[in-house]
Amino acid sequence: MKIDPETKVREYFSQFPTRVYPKGQILIFADEDPEHVYYLTKGRVVKYDNAYNGDEVIVNVFKPGAFFPMSWALNRVPNRFFYRTDSESELHVVPAAAALQFLSENSDVALDLLERVYRGTEGVLQRMVQLMKGTAKSRLMLELMIEAKRFGEVEDGGSLKIHISEQDLAARSGISRETVTRVMRKLKASSIVNIKGGSIIIKDVNLLEQALSSGR
Repeated sequence: MKIDPETKVREYFSQFPTRVYPKGQILIFADEDPEHVYYLTKGRVVKYDNAYNGDEVIVNVFKPGAFFPMSWALNRVPNRFFYRTDSESELHVVPAAAALQFLSENSDVALDLLERVYRGTEGVLQRMVQLMKGTAKSRLMLELMIEAKRFGEVEDGGSLKIHISEQDLAARSGISRETVTRVMRKLKASSIVNIKGGSIIIKDVNLLEQALSSGR
């Protein structure tokens, strides 16, 4: 029976040591040679840089099933980013050479990784477009849309619930916390989002995407 790439990855990486880290643990520092590849099984890990004023600028969020930092492992390019747990997280610690050998021997897994890289690249390009020509509102809507599609929990009626703080939204969109608060009030008034019990409810992700495309 053919095994899907996700199962292959999980079974292979599970043979390596497991470590559990608390929320806020820095796994890899910027300009550090990581030496290992991490495979995430529980929790979330953020990849970020620090702005000149000390604020975090989040460039990616990894969820279970991801392994990183693959750009360093594949190309040995210097690592310029920090990797930090966003919640209590469980990871397998894998020697880089073993991870690369596994990829070379399993073309379906390598292809699956490439597909994920290209999906991620599309998100990066969208952020670049918004940084160059977008408004604070459009940049925030893009981050809400990405978060909803990747991590949204389906509610009754088809709405999506996301658990993300205004501080994290500011770090991902490159705008201030105060601006996030102001724009969120406008989105709530437009019935695009709602706030419920500390979570953000995206009433209709398609409506959010249409508003982003139209610049409303």
